[in-house]
Amino acid sequence: MNESQFIEKLKNIDGNKPVTELYNEISALAMSFGKSNSQKPAERNAYYLSMEFLIGRSFYNNLMELGVLEQTREILAGKGIDINVFEEIEDAALGNGGLGRLAACFLDSAAGLGLPLHGYGIRYKYGLFKQAVKNGFQVELPDDWQRFGDPWSERREDEKRSVVFADMTVTAVPYDMPVFGKRVNVLRLWQAEGGEEAQKISEYLYPADDTEEGKILRLRQEYFFSAASVGELVEKHVEKHGENFALFPKYNAVQLNDTHPVLAIAELIRVLTAEYKVGFAEALEIAKQTFSYTNHTVLPEALECWNAAIVEKILPEIHALLIRIGESQKEEMQELGCSDGEIAATAVYSGDYFSMANLALYVGKTVNGVARLHTEILKNSLFKTAYKYFPQKFTNKTNGITQRRWLMLCNGEFSELIDGAIGKGWRENVAELDKLAGCTRKITEGFIKVKAQKKKQLFEYIKRREGVDIPENFLVYAQVKRLHEYKRQLMTAFAILEIYNGLKDGTVKDFAPSVFVFGAKSASGYKRAKAIIKFINEIARKINSDTQTNGLLKVVFVCNYNVSYAEKIVAGTDVSLQVSTAGLEASGTGNMKFMMNGSVTCGTMDGANIEIVENAGEENNYIFGATVEEIEKLKRDGYDPAEYLADPKHAKAVNSLVDGTFDDGGTGCFRELYESITVGASWHPADNYFVLYDLQSYVNALLKINADYKDKKAFALKQLENAAHSAYFSSDRTIKEYAEEIWKI
Repeated sequence: MNESQFIEKLKNIDGNKPVTELYNEISALAMSFGKSNSQKPAERNAYYLSMEFLIGRSFYNNLMELGVLEQTREILAGKGIDINVFEEIEDAALGNGGLGRLAACFLDSAAGLGLPLHGYGIRYKYGLFKQAVKNGFQVELPDDWQRFGDPWSERREDEKRSVVFADMTVTAVPYDMPVFGKRVNVLRLWQAEGGEEAQKISEYLYPADDTEEGKILRLRQEYFFSAASVGELVEKHVEKHGENFALFPKYNAVQLNDTHPVLAIAELIRVLTAEYKVGFAEALEIAKQTFSYTNHTVLPEALECWNAAIVEKILPEIHALLIRIGESQKEEMQELGCSDGEIAATAVYSGDYFSMANLALYVGKTVNGVARLHTEILKNSLFKTAYKYFPQKFTNKTNGITQRRWLMLCNGEFSELIDGAIGKGWRENVAELDKLAGCTRKITEGFIKVKAQKKKQLFEYIKRREGVDIPENFLVYAQVKRLHEYKRQLMTAFAILEIYNGLKDGTVKDFAPSVFVFGAKSASGYKRAKAIIKFINEIARKINSDTQTNGLLKVVFVCNYNVSYAEKIVAGTDVSLQVSTAGLEASGTGNMKFMMNGSVTCGTMDGANIEIVENAGEENNYIFGATVEEIEKLKRDGYDPAEYLADPKHAKAVNSLVDGTFDDGGTGCFRELYESITVGASWHPADNYFVLYDLQSYVNALLKINADYKDKKAFALKQLENAAHSAYFSSDRTIKEYAEEIWKI
C-alpha cells in the first residue's frame, strides 16, 4: 500500500463508528501502509534488551512518522471527527520511568536514522499500574492498556519458543511492534503462556519482591525474556551461518539496558555449550564480543544481586554456569595481580549472591554511563576496581530524547515557529536546530504566544482531569518524574510551604502568580515515597483552598502521570525542576524534554543538568545546591540537619509533618517522614539526601526565577536559548554514538 492508497482508504472509512472501532481500523490501515515500506534485513544488527519500553500512545506518533498525520487530521475533520478523540485510548505503559522511555526514544531514533536496532522485552498484560488518588493517597489499579485492542502489535504464533525452568516450561509468544522511520525496525515483546503460574511472568511490570515468592517471580521475568531473545538470535544465526559461532559477534551486537537482562550472558553461554557443544572458554569469548552494558544508576538497590539459592532452585544450569564464570573471572583477576579485596569487589559470585553488575562488567565488551558526571562516578567510585584493570571498556553515552515525539508531535506550534525562523531542515537533521541560536531575539514575541497557547492547553487538560482551575497568566514550575527520595520531591514540598508561609506573613512580596505541577508514581511497596505523595496532596488541598493566597499560588498533583500527560506538561511549562541530590541522578531525560520545549532548568549540578548548563549557558538557567564534591565532604566530615532546623522558616515547614497542620489519615506516615529527616533510621543517617542542606538555596532560586519572570521578554529569551541549544540532547546523537562506537552498525 502506498500513501495515496492509504489516503483513499481513509476517506472511505465510515465516520459514524464508535471511537474504538475507528481507532483500530485507522491503526490497521497505517500498519499495512507502514509495513509495505519494510527493507530487507541488515547483515549486522543491534538488539536492545530492556525490562521496560515506555512507548506511550502509538497512534499519533506512528501517523506522524509515516508522514500522514495532518492528512488524517483533515480527513477526519471532514467527517466531523476531532482527531484528539483518540486520546482516550490507553498508553502502552510498559515502563516505569526514564529507563523505559529512553529505550523507546532509542528505537525511534534508530528507525529515524535508518539504523538496524531492534528491541526485546516483555509484553506485560497490565503494564505498571494505573494510579488513582483517594484521600490524597496513591492507589494502584490494574492498567489494562489493551482494553481498546492492540492494533500496533502482531502476534507471531509461528515463532513462539519454550523457556525452561526447573519446575515448569513456559511458552514465550512474540508480539511484534513495528518502529517506523527510514527503515522499519521491530520491538519484539514476549508474552508468557502456559498454565496460571506461567502467565504470571508477563502479567505485571515489577511485581513486589519483598517476599521469596516475589523475588522468584522477578527472576523468572528477567530470565524469561533474556532466554527467549538469546535463543531466537542463536537459532537465526544457525539458519543463516550454520554452527560457525565464531561469526556470531560479527552479525549480532546486544546491549543490556541496566542489570535486568544480564542473565542473557549466562544463557548464551548455556545454549552454546549445552545445545551446540561449544567449549566453555570459546563460548565465554563469544559472549565477551557480543554483549555491552549500560549502567543507569549508582543506587545499590538497583544493582541486582540474586540469591544463589533462589537461582539454583529454579535455574540450576544457570546457577552452575554463573559459578563457573565466577571461577574464570577470579583466575583472570589473580593473573592480573589483583588483591583479595579487588577480587571481592568485582566478583560475579560471592558465595551467597550473584552480582549482575559484576557479570556485565566482566563479560561486557563495553560499559557506559549515561551522562558525563555519571560515567566519572562509575570509573572513580562505583566500579573503581574494574576501571583500574579494564579502562578501555568504559565509555560515556549521554542520554537523549527523540525530537520527533518530544517536539514535533507534542509542540507543533513551536515546531512551526522554528520552521519559520530556520527552515524545516532540522526535522530531518536535528543538528540544524543549532541555527536557532542565532535568531532567538527575532522570535521572542512569537515564542511568548506559543508558550501561552501551550499553557492554556495544559490548564484545560488539568481542569478536565484534576478539577483544578489555573488562570492563564500563571508561571508554571513542574517536577514530573518517578517518585524517589533522591529526586527530592519532598524538598520541593518544603520549599512551596516556605513560599506559602511567606505570602501569608508578607515576607514574600511582589510574587508572580505561580503553579507547581507534580506528576509521579511511587513503587507500590515504597511506603515513604507514598507518604510524600500524600504530603504533596495535603499541601495542595490547603493552598488551593486558601482565598488569601490562591490567586498567587497553586499546587497540582496530576494523577496517573504517563507519556501522554508528559507531552502536554513539557510543552506548557516555564521552569523544569531537576533537584536530585548531586551525584545520584545518572542522567535524567525529563530535563532534556523540558529544555527542548523552552523551559529553564532549576536544578542541582547533577546528571545531564551539567551538560545542559554547559550547552545553554548558566546565565539561562538556575543552578543551586551542593556539588558532588561538597556532598562527599559532608559524608566524610559529618552532617547535622538540626543546624538547619534552627532557621524558623525551615522548622515550620518540616514540623508541619507532625504539628497537626496536615493529616496523614492516622497512618503515622508523616511522623516516619519527619524522623527520616530529623533522626534517620536503622539503615540511614538523618536527612541522608541533604534536603535541609540545600533547602534555602532552592527557595532562593525559585524566588529569583519568579522575580525574573516579570520581565517576560528577557525570561522568554532564556527559555528560547535553552531550546536553541538542545540538539545535542537528541537521542539521534546518542544513537549515532552507540552505532559508531559500540555496535558498529
